[in-house]
Amino acid sequence: MLKIALFGTSADPPTAGHQAILKWLSEQYDIVAVWAADNPFKNHQTSLEHRLRMLNLLIRDIQPPRDNIQLRRELSDRRSLISVEKARAIWGEQEEYTLVIGSDLAGQIRHWYRSQELLEKVKILVIPRPGYPINQDDIEQLQTLGGDCLIADVFAPAVSSTDYREKGDKQAVPAPIKDYIEGQKLYA
Repeated sequence: MLKIALFGTSADPPTAGHQAILKWLSEQYDIVAVWAADNPFKNHQTSLEHRLRMLNLLIRDIQPPRDNIQLRRELSDRRSLISVEKARAIWGEQEEYTLVIGSDLAGQIRHWYRSQELLEKVKILVIPRPGYPINQDDIEQLQTLGGDCLIADVFAPAVSSTDYREKGDKQAVPAPIKDYIEGQKLYA
C-alpha cells in the first residue's frame, strides 16, 4: 500500500515554508502530490498558471533524493473532496491518502464541501504554522466527525505568501521563485 500525501496550496506565491514542508513530506511518504488551487476563501493575486509554474520551480529546487514529489495539475479543484476523488482515480482506492493542511485551516474543514465524506476518504495531517496555534477543540471535532487527524512534527520557516505580497519579504521565497516573479513582473 502506497502512502500518498495530498498537498494542495494557493501558492500565491510558493514560499520557503512550502518548500520545507514538501521536503519533509517527501521523506515521510511514498508519493507527494502537490498542486496549486483556487481557494474559495481567498482572493488570488496571480493566475493559477503562474502559481503552477512557480510550484514546479520550487519542486525542482528541492531535488528530493527519492524523486517522489509530483506536481499534479489535474488534482486542482476549489473543493478538496474533488481533488481527493481525482487522486483516488489515479492511484486507486486501496492506497492510503493523507490530506495536508496548515493549522490555520483545521477549524474550517468541518464547514467544507461534504466534509464528512472527505474525512472518510483521507487522513488529515495538520502542519503547524507560526501565528496559528493548533486548537485541540478543532482536532477533537474533526475526530468526532470520523476524521483521523495527525499533527506533523515539521517546523517550516516563519514566512508566508501574504508577507511576501504585502511587505515584500524577499526571504519568504526561494531564489528561483524570486527570479520568476521579477521576470514576469508579478506582485508589483
